[in-house]
Amino acid sequence: MLKPEHLRTLTEVIRRGSFAAAANRLGYTASAVSQQMAVLERKTGVRLFHRSARRVLPTSAAEVMARHAAIVLADMDRMLAAVERTHRDAEQEIRLGVFPSFGLNVLPGLLRRMEPEDRAGFRVSVAEPSQLIPGLGVGGELDAAIVYQVGDSGLSWPSSVRRRWLAEDPFKVVLPRSWPSLAPYEVGQLVDLPWIMHHPASSDASVLDGVFARWDLHPRVVGHSDDLSATLAMVGASLGAALVPELALRGRPDDVVVADVPWLNVSRNIFALYLPDRETARLRLLFDGLFGGTVGGTVDGTVDGRVGA
Repeated sequence: MLKPEHLRTLTEVIRRGSFAAAANRLGYTASAVSQQMAVLERKTGVRLFHRSARRVLPTSAAEVMARHAAIVLADMDRMLAAVERTHRDAEQEIRLGVFPSFGLNVLPGLLRRMEPEDRAGFRVSVAEPSQLIPGLGVGGELDAAIVYQVGDSGLSWPSSVRRRWLAEDPFKVVLPRSWPSLAPYEVGQLVDLPWIMHHPASSDASVLDGVFARWDLHPRVVGHSDDLSATLAMVGASLGAALVPELALRGRPDDVVVADVPWLNVSRNIFALYLPDRETARLRLLFDGLFGGTVGGTVDGTVDGRVGA
């Protein structure tokens, strides 16, 4: 097998015109260069130089080999640089922010599937999107954040931050299992239900209020909650119905059912915000593997629903 260092020496001899000049460039002795070229001739079975007492002249075979060697060596250099970049990316810690229902229902499974050495490279912060985004600013503590947005309002981020859309997360009507059935959930059937809503000051609340207004619904509000786990617990305790995004319904309590309401058409968008200079191969693989464009399939067992006051 040909050694790369012999090919480098050959290209330098052809480029510099002599063993001595090549030796000076590479930090070898002229004798070491001569020995390397002799080994290369034995390995290839081709005469590469005409040697005389006064000078050494390359053969045409040596010049052809040197041209091809330069291409091979350049490819090897690019390969080694790519491997080095990949290794550096793999070793770099990823400081990731995620919103709560992602942290509860997606992140644990993602971490379990990772090799221990990869899992050790993550540092995670769980908070609402409005709390995560400042961490992406100058001197911030995050490299990327996975956030959601309902409608087009409520969030802003620095112009230096890039956005990558990940998935659509549709809202579902959730009801206490203890309520009697009232399928097929026509709009009028939901008018008099007690509802658990987001706090009025939140951006989500304004969008969801718009959904109710679109269908001329004026919900009787019996509770406010921006914590989806708390919302589901209150629904399960028969306090009221609620609109909850599908992602938050993974592993939902047994005392909560999901109503089949085909006329409801509202979703939140899940996307990643990240700093371009901190984007690594590991981070791209993370984004690629999260969702297939929708969060669909996360909610099973949709039932005919039970509704009551």
